[in-house]
Amino acid sequence: MNRVENLWIPTFAPQGYFLRGAGMTVQIKVAIFLYLADLYSEAGLAPSLTDSLRGDYLRWMIFYAGCFEPALVDLAQKREQAPAQMSPYGDFDTMFKTLTDHLAKGPYILGEKYSVADILWGTALNWMTKFKLLPTLPVIQAYVDRANARPVVAKVREKDEALAAQLAS
Repeated sequence: MNRVENLWIPTFAPQGYFLRGAGMTVQIKVAIFLYLADLYSEAGLAPSLTDSLRGDYLRWMIFYAGCFEPALVDLAQKREQAPAQMSPYGDFDTMFKTLTDHLAKGPYILGEKYSVADILWGTALNWMTKFKLLPTLPVIQAYVDRANARPVVAKVREKDEALAAQLAS
């Protein structure tokens, strides 16, 4: 497998996020997360293809893209709820309860194992509660706090702040 070192150009375009490098393009946020977690498997952020957690991992990664994001967009845009059988997420309340019930099992999306799913979900839930797109329920806040307490998250936050300061000057 080709390793990618400093060749990826993360970009946001009208069609969404994409990475380019090693002779290919990977589009859509969740696909990028899945690809990079598998490419850098030594980081241990994705269950292997034969790990019993792989199914749950894929479920929650796809639930994010296929259910959570569309539901939040509909909610934020104040769109009328489509009939459940016509909606990718059914209805908002059921989707949200599915998520919060799962988070309550914690501490992470895959139970005791921290994964790239927690980077995706932790970042999203932090942002969405901060901007009041979602209620800050205790189960969500506890999960966000655990995700944000990870050393790698602090390291990335420091890099983001330094880049923001550099761009502001």
